[in-house]
Amino acid sequence: MMPSGSFFTSLAGGQLGGPQSDFVIVEWTDSGESEYEWIAPLHVHHADDEAWYVLEGMLRFRIGDEIRELGPRGAVLAPKGTPHAYGNARRGQPARYLLVMTPKIRALVQALHEPGAGDYAAIFRAHDSELFS
Repeated sequence: MMPSGSFFTSLAGGQLGGPQSDFVIVEWTDSGESEYEWIAPLHVHHADDEAWYVLEGMLRFRIGDEIRELGPRGAVLAPKGTPHAYGNARRGQPARYLLVMTPKIRALVQALHEPGAGDYAAIFRAHDSELFS
């Protein structure tokens, strides 16, 4: 028997999956206007995989010690336990991508963006992850 609820959605501004799912997929954009090199600086999820699929623009990824830039149709997996970071590879140019994550990582991202969030290292620890300085 299938659970009740909607199984169809637009990813633009929404998400597919949630707390009761094994994964969550979101479509995000980055304007390329940030002063920071990385959208998400170097960190690790101890028990969760994370993946990206580039739709438009160019993203830069650091997976372990390897750094690569990927354009449209490029995909990357950060296996659990692997330090990683990602950012827009082209300053001033937008990027659009899908992010596939677990509900725990989604909760981490939401906590990081809560108004007044400040101790980012503690937020990462609370979600079985670690932020590297």
